[in-house]
Amino acid sequence: MSTKLRIATFNLENLDDKPGEQPSLKTRIAVMRPQLIRLNADILCLQEVNGQETSGQRQLLALDKLLETTPYQEYHRATTKTEGGQVYDERNLVILSRFEISEFKQYKHQFAPPLMYRQITAQPAETKAKELTWERPILHAKINLLGNQVLDVINVHLKSKLPTTIAGQKVNDFTWKTASGWAEGSFISAMKRVGQALETRLLIDQLLDANEDALIVICGDFNAEADEVPIEAIRGDVENTGNSQLAKRVMVACERTIPASARFSLLHQGKGTMLDHVLISRSLLTYYQGIEIHNELLHDESLAFATDKLYPESDHAPVIVEFALPDAT
Repeated sequence: MSTKLRIATFNLENLDDKPGEQPSLKTRIAVMRPQLIRLNADILCLQEVNGQETSGQRQLLALDKLLETTPYQEYHRATTKTEGGQVYDERNLVILSRFEISEFKQYKHQFAPPLMYRQITAQPAETKAKELTWERPILHAKINLLGNQVLDVINVHLKSKLPTTIAGQKVNDFTWKTASGWAEGSFISAMKRVGQALETRLLIDQLLDANEDALIVICGDFNAEADEVPIEAIRGDVENTGNSQLAKRVMVACERTIPASARFSLLHQGKGTMLDHVLISRSLLTYYQGIEIHNELLHDESLAFATDKLYPESDHAPVIVEFALPDAT
């Protein structure tokens, strides 16, 4: 006998509840709550969940409203937090689980220290290197499944491809003074993205050092396709390492079982791109049954006049992976 397990990832795209904001949270909920119910997920990894202030405390009130009347409102919860113990203003990571979360941690430069970098196109020119850090931590939860099985769930949101601002190189939010400034901003963003991927890979290896048969799933918005460096760094394919002794440490991209024509979670300039992924360990692959990408109504976020007011749903499609885990004997 086996037990079905559904794990989903969904970038909610700046879920918030600001006064006067359009579209309103109520409008967004009307579209997005049915999406969440359709996922039918036992474990749900969310990205871009903003916090709201109330009585001097910052809480995920917008998320609470979205989850009302759904099974997820009763799920166990893990979320990223500041050093002060509150959720972040913007872009929190959240893990919701029908099963007990025995512990959770977040990692930011625990495995990969900040870089030292001197901007070369900055105006005025920088004379000394400064610390270069990425904005978002990695969220890791240990979840107790049925039959004393432990699942390691890692939720990530890697740096976007938007170029990092370079001092004195921008006319406004959308206009750069020089192509060189834009290029350096893109280079810095790429370093941050790969740095987060490296830290994720180091966490994975730590888990596998403790248990080479660990059940590991990495979910989230990677801001990269499966054949780009950040995901290749996390996967650790033998084709890249050249070491067959590391085969059990390879992470598998589940979307490979989806036909290429339907393999996209975001539309940009008429092209479908797969930025949201679920990667699993070889031990978990044993129980893999299939994957869904709910991209039927996905709109092109780059089109002229394709504003959030017209499209209150997220620009990203949720991704769901299903497993059949053996029951305890």
